[in-house]
Amino acid sequence: MLDPVMLKARLEEALPGATIEIRDTTGTGDHFEARVVSPSFAGLSMVQQHQAVYAPLKDLLATGELHALALKTYTPEQWSKVKR
Repeated sequence: MLDPVMLKARLEEALPGATIEIRDTTGTGDHFEARVVSPSFAGLSMVQQHQAVYAPLKDLLATGELHALALKTYTPEQWSKVKR
């Protein structure tokens, strides 16, 4: 069973300056939803943004420990428009 705090810490290390929220969607510790707002996403496609988030978690995805991760990714500018 994975801990959302550990997942968040991995992502924060890989994406310095990002604002990250992670939620266990099923209570089983293997299905999560993440919202990641990062200045490093500027100029990247959504696929590239998602790849940047998945990269530091690839070992957990490969073993199946992390079965599902639904992503919402934004640049700070995008997020400022969405959160209104």
